[in-house]
Amino acid sequence: MKIKDCELLIVPGLGNASPFHWQSRWQDKMSTARRVEQDDWDLPRREHWANRLIDEVEKAEKPVILIAHSVGVLTVAHAAPALVDKVAGAFLVGASDWERPELKDKYGDHGFDPVPRVPLGFPGLMLASSNDPTCNILKAEAWARDWEVRFGNAGEAGHFEAESGHGPWPEGLMAFAKFTQSLGTTPQ
Repeated sequence: MKIKDCELLIVPGLGNASPFHWQSRWQDKMSTARRVEQDDWDLPRREHWANRLIDEVEKAEKPVILIAHSVGVLTVAHAAPALVDKVAGAFLVGASDWERPELKDKYGDHGFDPVPRVPLGFPGLMLASSNDPTCNILKAEAWARDWEVRFGNAGEAGHFEAESGHGPWPEGLMAFAKFTQSLGTTPQ
């Protein structure tokens, strides 16, 4: 699938993606990309975030490719049953584990746990880091298996944000290009 033939929806995580973050840089360079905006970037709530994603996918006039990071990945997983007909694929990077008890203490009843353990219903690629402080790589790999998406170990990449050296992130862009080429012309 060619990028010009689809709509790219950027699904950031907690705090949104700064202008230096790879998601923001990609959005600036890709004419068919737009961000899924949330009302409160600092207090994620599954119901609000998933419903906003569903609304944005429904507005799409072409097949959609999701580009998600951190808790945005979990937003995709929770919204997936309502997205199957329009989503051609999902590029999932640095999932954050919101099943951790300390996040319940910090953010209250956010609703992201438990994480769905069923197939997404569309192709995907999950990239994880062996030293991501927000999610153990074995858990990310288990989610990818349960979601029936491909899994890639990106080595020691931290949490894939600007602070861990992932501003421009050309390797990620190459992985994304390969992923989009692997997709058909219609959602599966």
